[in-house]
Amino acid sequence: MESGSKLRTITKLLYGTGDFGYSMNNSIIAALFPIFMMDVVGVTPALAAAALFIGRSWDYINDPLVGYLSDRTRTRWGRRRPWLLFGAIPFALTFILLWIKPGFITTQSGFLIFFAAVYIIYEASATTVYMPYFALTPELTQDYDERTQLTSFRMLFNIIGGLTAYTLPMLVIGSMVPENANRVVLMAAIFGLLAAAPFLIVFFSVREKKEYIEQAQPKLRDAFKAVRNNKPFFFGAMIYLCTWIVIILVETNLMFYIKYVLKRPGQSSLLMGAIFISAIIALPFWNWISKKGNKRVAYITGVSFWAVMMCVLTVLNPETPIWLLLLMCTLIGFGLSAAQVLPWAIIPDAIEWDEYQTGERHEGIFYSLITLMGKMANSIAVPLSLLLLEFTGYVSNAAEQPASALFGIKIVIGPIPAALLFTGIIFAIFYPLSREKYTQIVTELNLRKEARRKSRAAQKLPEIEGQPVSD
Repeated sequence: MESGSKLRTITKLLYGTGDFGYSMNNSIIAALFPIFMMDVVGVTPALAAAALFIGRSWDYINDPLVGYLSDRTRTRWGRRRPWLLFGAIPFALTFILLWIKPGFITTQSGFLIFFAAVYIIYEASATTVYMPYFALTPELTQDYDERTQLTSFRMLFNIIGGLTAYTLPMLVIGSMVPENANRVVLMAAIFGLLAAAPFLIVFFSVREKKEYIEQAQPKLRDAFKAVRNNKPFFFGAMIYLCTWIVIILVETNLMFYIKYVLKRPGQSSLLMGAIFISAIIALPFWNWISKKGNKRVAYITGVSFWAVMMCVLTVLNPETPIWLLLLMCTLIGFGLSAAQVLPWAIIPDAIEWDEYQTGERHEGIFYSLITLMGKMANSIAVPLSLLLLEFTGYVSNAAEQPASALFGIKIVIGPIPAALLFTGIIFAIFYPLSREKYTQIVTELNLRKEARRKSRAAQKLPEIEGQPVSD
């Protein structure tokens, strides 16, 4: 798997594929699930928001539990990989459940119960694969720049997953209308099974380091104490949280923006394609910027640009020429690329800080709390954005939306994301772990490991002709 202390490119590539399935399903849900419930099933925006909130709230328990269990898992396949093997197929099947229009239900309260229940089931299943997958990142390499490269490979497939989610599903569905309910289920079956395959690829192609597998199982109390005392993790988590909320808000509301503000639903795949293709092309640039300086500075530069571009969207309208829309989408993708890569590249460095302070590694707990924070924010931010649409007068599946509803859509596309991104920038400014400090920590950890290795070797010295070997 490795050559010396460096990962081979094929290892990075194969590991990165795992993010395709997670990203694709997540983006399909973010972009299409609210509009599916509202325009196909007929759920009101308020009840759709409630279903999303209830489903996401289960992860407040689910994520830390899976993270802790994966930290304590000990098998011949490692700590994380068994979860990928046995969780991939349930992940696909529960995704399909989300998109069934329950013909036996006729009341709004019934729809709420049904969709909240299937969302809980899906999220529980999804956590068993993507949380252990995320926790593999710091276990594959300790190198500061190589982690950014590894994350770039992940984000390459993450963005490809997003591109797939925003372009291909609607080609299967056609349009989100009640008559196409069967097409929605067909879409879910195709993309649910497609999403499961990458986790199996990671299981068969990536190996965990033996030294981490052999470490003692951490206690739950010690794991949470390590999180509480880890200052780099706190700042990294806040950077991730502010950025992730924006990504979710944009994913959830961009289809509404294209359909009702720009009045170009037929060109949604083209515009989305421009965003994600641009984001893919920009990945090497942000990797280079990070390597020349550090991840913190690269993040500040990238998301500042993205925030400005999102605000510009509020002045576009149906008369805006298509070339200008494509240019804006390209620029947005350029900033989105930085927001996708850099927060995930910053987080793993807190694992070594934790090991330096405690002598233990708690990747599962750290990554479960990161995903939990993202889901808590998601469970609040997305429903609030849908409630804002209801408050401003959104009418489900209407040909024209009132001016107040159009204003509400613009608010959650421009000013709110910009404010959150600049909050993330403030946390990045005060992030305490520089490249130099991180390098010192890794050097000290390696010295400790070498000392332990020599100590174990000294305790197992062979006997020669019945006499112990002496110094």
